[in-house]
Amino acid sequence: MASNNAVVVFSVSGCCMCHVVKRLLLGLGVGPTVYELDQEHGGREIQAVLSQLLSASPVMSGPHGVVPVVFIGGKLLGGVDKVMACHINGSLVPLLKQAGALWL
Repeated sequence: MASNNAVVVFSVSGCCMCHVVKRLLLGLGVGPTVYELDQEHGGREIQAVLSQLLSASPVMSGPHGVVPVVFIGGKLLGGVDKVMACHINGSLVPLLKQAGALWL
């Protein structure tokens, strides 16, 4: 699911941090592929796998589990904390360009 698109966001509808990540990416001109796990068949299983992927790194888990989870260029970037850190330190846009999600 994550390797077929430049930017993929695994989300849960109604999650405010998921909304923040999606709005940031849209504001940068990226049209991410979004999977709303509460509306996807097998969403709980997908969320369990994402949790395992993130278990190697410190993850903030909220009421909606580990979402949002962002993949750029088929590679796991992380959750909202990692996305925001990359945005603030200036590394997010180059990652998006490298993945082909931005052209400018």
